[in-house]
Amino acid sequence: MSKYITIKDIANELGISKSTVSRALSGDSSNVKAETMQLITETARRMGYHRNEMAVSLRKQSSHNIGIIIPEIVTTFYMTFISHAQALLRKQGYNVLIATSDENYVQERENMEMMEHCMVDGLLISVCNKERNADIFRRIVSRGIPVVLFDRTVEDVDASQVRHDDYIMSFFMVEQLIRSGSRNIVHIPGPSHIRNGYERLRGYRDALEKFHISFNPDLVLASALSAEEGCQVMSDFMDKGIKFDTVFGFTETSLIGAKNLIQKRGLRIPEDVRVCCMSGTALCTLVHPTITAVEQPVEQMAEEACRLLMEHIADSGKKAEDVVLRGDIKERESTAVYFPIH
Repeated sequence: MSKYITIKDIANELGISKSTVSRALSGDSSNVKAETMQLITETARRMGYHRNEMAVSLRKQSSHNIGIIIPEIVTTFYMTFISHAQALLRKQGYNVLIATSDENYVQERENMEMMEHCMVDGLLISVCNKERNADIFRRIVSRGIPVVLFDRTVEDVDASQVRHDDYIMSFFMVEQLIRSGSRNIVHIPGPSHIRNGYERLRGYRDALEKFHISFNPDLVLASALSAEEGCQVMSDFMDKGIKFDTVFGFTETSLIGAKNLIQKRGLRIPEDVRVCCMSGTALCTLVHPTITAVEQPVEQMAEEACRLLMEHIADSGKKAEDVVLRGDIKERESTAVYFPIH
């Protein structure tokens, strides 16, 4: 017996035509007698038949599937986004296909091609590289597949996007650190191929400039995403003996790695060194001391991304939108400073 039960298998089992079985399984009671339809339905159930949704999609030109591609699953940010987006999309009658790129642009490309082959009705994408795969982003959009970029986005692609105001929140964070006494602020940046990394570094530099603090390139470390990378770049920096009083991380994972290294070297947080980061999640509350962070409105981001995607699916001529959301600074033990609300 074949791996998947087909209409032909059922027809052979009952000794009737495939067209009769097809009509019965599609509920065509006007052309199939009631007793025949019941027999076919019961036989299909007994044999374990499942409708070929891909074939149905080809006929209807709609899969009722939405693809979501994310760059990593280390933090809770993307899992929260997926959970919220999936609930919203299911209410609209859509299933969700999920793929992770593991911060690898080759895998990201394969994920997008896989979603194309699965004939998804739309895509929600947070990219791991804003440059390497720009051509395939443009190709997918040009084919008429609705795409909404979220969190990590790509410039010069005619697609709607929902993103966090990384520049202004980075600026606010560093500004408040300076107002509360920090002067030698180390920044652990994100990779240059991630748009958020550039915006957060720009906010850091502009805040220093506002307070007439000279930019010191020695205080901007090599880029880091993981805790292991954060630990390594912090170790390399501390080995140089350069004076610093604060560490500001691109994301919580790299910052937690740096924080652990600082504590292993015998420095106290926040008494000797303050630490804080962008893109904080619940992880920031599960370490000691708890970490001050800018938290993104992830559920609102999911709502806006799903809204835009549904509008693009309903109206192929809809113009692309750029939705920019504002995060919140959550002050915790790692800075022991009151941050006024903006």
